[in-house]
Amino acid sequence: MPESSPENHVIDFRAAEHLLAARDPRGAVKLLDAVIGAHPENTAARLLRARAFFAAAQLRPAELEFSLVLEREPDNAYAHFALGRTLERANRPREESRRHFRLAAALDPQPEYITAAGFDQRDD
Repeated sequence: MPESSPENHVIDFRAAEHLLAARDPRGAVKLLDAVIGAHPENTAARLLRARAFFAAAQLRPAELEFSLVLEREPDNAYAHFALGRTLERANRPREESRRHFRLAAALDPQPEYITAAGFDQRDD
């Protein structure tokens, strides 16, 4: 078994990024589990694992990871947007996802965030 070291964790993190890009989210999660086990405070690894869970349609673990990221970084627009998408995909009430979409758009007014927030739609 290879020795666990900070250098190995960086290699595993980068490999997980490549696996996720290559559409192997479950492989990415496996690598990130070890990284997060050694560095539970690593928000970047948790965000990447949340993305991998989402890509693998593991919505509850994705929701938990995105929420944890937001506890640590409440101004992370991407995490708000991704949590909104996760809640939407899980068929949760629209207001749950919309809250996160609106926060994402307020923090970083990217067109995708604004559209998801529904600022261009009327609430009749």
